Amino acid sequence: MSPVAPLSSSRLVVTLCTYNERENIGKLIPQILEALPDADVLVVDDNSPDGTADVARQMGAADPRVKLLLRTKKAGLGAATLAGFQWAIDQGYDYVLNMDADFSHHPRHLRAIWGCMQMADVGIGSRYVPGGGITGWSAMRHFMSQGINWYSHVLLGAKARDCSGSFRCYRISKIRELDFTKIRSRGYAFQEEFLYRCARVGCRIVETPIVFEDRIIGQSKINVAEIVRSLRDLFLLGLDGIRDTPVTR
Repeated sequence: MSPVAPLSSSRLVVTLCTYNERENIGKLIPQILEALPDADVLVVDDNSPDGTADVARQMGAADPRVKLLLRTKKAGLGAATLAGFQWAIDQGYDYVLNMDADFSHHPRHLRAIWGCMQMADVGIGSRYVPGGGITGWSAMRHFMSQGINWYSHVLLGAKARDCSGSFRCYRISKIRELDFTKIRSRGYAFQEEFLYRCARVGCRIVETPIVFEDRIIGQSKINVAEIVRSLRDLFLLGLDGIRDTPVTR
């Protein structure tokens, strides 16, 4: 596969969806900008009560590469991610790279994921390819993650090894082809659904290894209710895919 576009002149924005991540973003954003000095960083904050948006606003006043999209309420990770993507489209960026705001996605992997875009429309920081891994998880957390990925492969025909991670870069000209209003999930199943819809519009998907490190500061937002909703959303999406598949005779 040959490179699809030069990256040197491309506009890239890194999106961080935040809720009570004040203690993390002040340390994380400088490391992102050190790894990708030509990129901008967009903090998509769901009106965090801990003042995360205030930190982002102060950083933006000192460095114009730091932007803030402040939402009025907490409406789910998928909804916040889509809001960041739509902002990137509206602002004329060429690529959007999404990552967690809690250092579980370490900035040292950013250049490798960005480099995938020489060959791909979606570059995934993957825990499940050779060289990838996870640190700090319980056996139950490993089981749930592997189960979600298996579920995605069976129901959605996903080809990527890591379907549930959010450490990804997207070519905006391709995600423009998606109808965001048709995306069902607003929670943690969003990652699998968005990747599925990218594949449906012909996106070339490349994975590069990362080591996922469980957060040190703050609390995870995932819970049992969210897992159940995610499984339901993926099941319904799988049914939609079956209905949409043309019958050959």
